[in-house]
Amino acid sequence: MIANLSQALALANIDLDVLLIKARGPHVAALPSAATVIKLKSRHTATSVWEVARYLRSARPDALLAVKHRAILAALRARSLARADTPISGRLGTTVSAALANKSERRKRHWYRAMKKYYPRLHRLIAVSQGVANDVISITGMPQSQVPVVRNPTISPELLTAAQEHISHPWLENPATPVILGVGRLTEQKDFATMLSAFARVTKVRPARLIILGEGNLRDALEAQAVALGVSESVVLPGFQANPWAWMRHATLFVLSSRWEGSPNTLTEAMALGVPVVSTDCPSGPTELLDGGKIAPLVPMGDPEALSQAILAVLAEPPDPRTLIQAVAPYHRDVSATAYLRVMALSHS
Repeated sequence: MIANLSQALALANIDLDVLLIKARGPHVAALPSAATVIKLKSRHTATSVWEVARYLRSARPDALLAVKHRAILAALRARSLARADTPISGRLGTTVSAALANKSERRKRHWYRAMKKYYPRLHRLIAVSQGVANDVISITGMPQSQVPVVRNPTISPELLTAAQEHISHPWLENPATPVILGVGRLTEQKDFATMLSAFARVTKVRPARLIILGEGNLRDALEAQAVALGVSESVVLPGFQANPWAWMRHATLFVLSSRWEGSPNTLTEAMALGVPVVSTDCPSGPTELLDGGKIAPLVPMGDPEALSQAILAVLAEPPDPRTLIQAVAPYHRDVSATAYLRVMALSHS
């Protein structure tokens, strides 16, 4: 998302610096050449404060965007250390209370205490969905005007182009049998166990296949579950894929089974490609994307029966792709970047 945002910001009438900790991974190469990439020597956000303070003193930027909780804290501490007056905005991409629901009370108190202390010092805290905004407001008591919602810069020209690539997989080349797709880390958050249970119910009614893209520590458990459910011959986990969008475009149906999100990018991407979708009504984002279930079904979290019924309903009667594509128009990269500039007081448009 930040690479997408940077590409759009680089086209605006601003000078863009990108400060990176541990500058590695597939998305670093996607940063625009017009941006000045500053690789910090620090290996951790908490120890980057001195370097960021030095940057604020020397560069004196008109605004700074800090991405994620720890970076927000570091940026605010750096500003105090530098005795600078740079307006700092933060970006929060997850529903904090849901993400911390299964964590220890000590960890929750630690996070909430830091949020209450530091977040009100921000110029703005940008939330990726109204659900995320409502959550952080309830935790911190910040005024709604200080927590604007700006949709993720999910949809880019590169995504739409990449989606057109050919995928060599026999299931995707045989449209006679529907292919259901899930995408995400194989973790508790994405709840692919419920997806597998729902899929097993679907196969009792009609033939179908399930592909789950992603890696994670639950791979062995999910593969064992598929065997126990008797659907292992109809399920494949190809691992992480650099171009999940081409898989999406060829899928019959995309399913999001998450227990929590901030704004689910994979759901947004599938809709942008006109692919039918089904989603859990998790906090936060799906209900906003799907207009409370008017655009596509929303089902309770962790409910395989409800999920299977929704899958069968959409397979029987897919929606008009144009409805899905239109619903995610605010998530286009350039639209999002314009909103970021406005919220950060770098644009009067």
